[in-house]
Amino acid sequence: MKAVVCTKPQDLQIVDRPKPTLPPGHALVRIQRVGICGTDFHAFQGNQPYFTYPRILGHELSGTIETVDAANPRGLEPDDRVAIIPYLHCGQCIACRRGKPNCCTHLEVLGVHRDGGMQEYLPVPWDHLVKVPDLSLDQAAILEPLSIGAHAVRRSKVDSGDLVLVIGAGPIGLAVMAFAHHRGARVITMDIDERRLAFAQSWCPLEAVLHAEDRPEDRLAAITQGDYPTAVFDATGNIQSMRRSLYYVAHGGTLVFVGLSQDAIQMPDPEFHKREVTLMGSRNATLEDFATVRQAILDQSVSTHSYITATVPLGEIIHEFQGLVDGQTHMIKTLITL
Repeated sequence: MKAVVCTKPQDLQIVDRPKPTLPPGHALVRIQRVGICGTDFHAFQGNQPYFTYPRILGHELSGTIETVDAANPRGLEPDDRVAIIPYLHCGQCIACRRGKPNCCTHLEVLGVHRDGGMQEYLPVPWDHLVKVPDLSLDQAAILEPLSIGAHAVRRSKVDSGDLVLVIGAGPIGLAVMAFAHHRGARVITMDIDERRLAFAQSWCPLEAVLHAEDRPEDRLAAITQGDYPTAVFDATGNIQSMRRSLYYVAHGGTLVFVGLSQDAIQMPDPEFHKREVTLMGSRNATLEDFATVRQAILDQSVSTHSYITATVPLGEIIHEFQGLVDGQTHMIKTLITL
C-alpha cells in the first residue's frame, strides 16, 4: 500500500508498505479522506511538540471498514462509513478514570505519537470508530477539527447571551466560533489576516471583527462599555498572542488556550489576580464532542461545504505540501483524497 512519510523536517516521501494485519480489538479502515491540520504543517516544519521522525502524518480521518475482528461488539460491517477518533488512551490513568481520555497521561495521537492516516489502510481500535452513515466522507473527516472547537466551548461553560472573543480565525478558531454561537453566545473574533476575518464573517454571525494590530484592547473596551468578554479563546498557538490575551478577559472571566506553543507563557500575576481569571487548557476532544458536531452538521448549524476549501489526491501531496504550508492563510481546510 502507499503511505506518505515525513522522514525529517521539510521532507515527505511516498513509500510502499505491506498492508497492515488486523490486531485483536481493531477494524481495518480503508482511509479515504485526510484533513491537513496545523499539526501536520508544524511537524513538516520541525516545530511540533510531542513529535518524533519518521512519521506518517494525518489525524483528521474518514474511510470505510475493510475488515473487522470477529469479536466485534460495535456491530461494524465491511463498507461502513466511519470517522476516526485519533486519540488513543490507556483507559487506566487518572484522566481516563475521570472520563477525560482526551488528556490521558499516556495519550498517543495518530499522526503524532503513532503513524497516522496518510496511508491506504489503518488498523483502528473499535472504540475509536464512529459510524457515520448519514455523513459524507468529507464531512466525516472534519468531525475531528470541529470537535476540538466544540470541546473548548463545552469546557468553558459558555452560555446563552455571553459575549466571547475568539482570537485566531483559522480552522480551530472557526470551530470555536461556530459552537460558541451554537450555545447562544455572542461572538467577537480577532486575527491579523484580513482574508480570514472576511471568511469568519461569512462563516458565523459575529458581533464584531477586530484586527489584532489595530488597538484591539481599546476597541474591546468600547464595544463592551469597559466590561470585556466573559470568555476569551486563543486558538493561535502564537506565544505573543497567548501572553496578551489576558488583557482581553472580563473580571471574573475565563481564558481558554486552545492553540499550542512550545514556548513558556508568561503573564503578570497582579493582572491575573485582580481579574480572578479562570485559566484553562483545552486538549483534543471526546466522543461527546464528536456527537455534538455530528448533530450540528445534520442540523445544518455548521457549513461543512465552506469549511473545506481544497482537495488534493494522495499521489500529489508530496509536490503540493510546501505550497499548502506557504498558503495557509488562503485556505481553511484541505482534504487529501484516496
